[in-house]
Amino acid sequence: MRTWLFDLGNSRLKFAPLHADGGIGEVVAVDHDGAGFAAGWEQRMPDRFDAASLASVAAPALRVVLIEALAARCGRLSVACTLARCDGVAIAYADPRRLGVDRFLALLAAHARGPGPSLVVGVGTALTIDLLDGSGRHHGGRIAPSPALMREALHARAAQLPADGGSYAEFAAETRDALASGCEGAALALLERSREAARAMLGVAPRLLLHGGGAAALAGRLDGAEPAPTLVLEGLAHWARMEREPV
Repeated sequence: MRTWLFDLGNSRLKFAPLHADGGIGEVVAVDHDGAGFAAGWEQRMPDRFDAASLASVAAPALRVVLIEALAARCGRLSVACTLARCDGVAIAYADPRRLGVDRFLALLAAHARGPGPSLVVGVGTALTIDLLDGSGRHHGGRIAPSPALMREALHARAAQLPADGGSYAEFAAETRDALASGCEGAALALLERSREAARAMLGVAPRLLLHGGGAAALAGRLDGAEPAPTLVLEGLAHWARMEREPV
């Protein structure tokens, strides 16, 4: 059976084939603006396949567009949702439906990577931080604006402040650099505080897994950070396996 995985986020659609051994093939990324996908997006999708697994946090109307395109190409479609318990992971939220499915899948993937606690960080439109202990228990997390969203918000309120550009410095001497340094620095400080709080709570420092479009800019300034760009798709692969082999 040829299965493809689709991760529809707030600004990009990512998809990849699921291999028979559980691995993920080459990832394709397509931008969207919340209302429509970038031109030519359907031509980048496979013509025909047997099954698809979808995770979506995007607007319902855009999700419908994608589902219609998938229905024309495959015979079986499963849509992932957050569960209170799944594959060894226990979610902290009293109402699991309020935890974004992308965060849920990233936690599944982090747990599957091996023993020990993890601080799972998504850097996209939002900055999300979730703590998972070595037994698979989710201790909750945080949500904040990502550095990119901070820049956009500042630009929206003060057009003279550029929405992008600049380089990180501890004390910048130019406005673009100061903006980059302040917004990235705010995210870095929150991550370091979260890591220290996790270490105090669990008695051991968690590994730091970063995923999302803005992860690379932060990873190099965080000691021990592990880039995990396919983490949500990895979790979706586990979901697809459980759909095929229910336990």
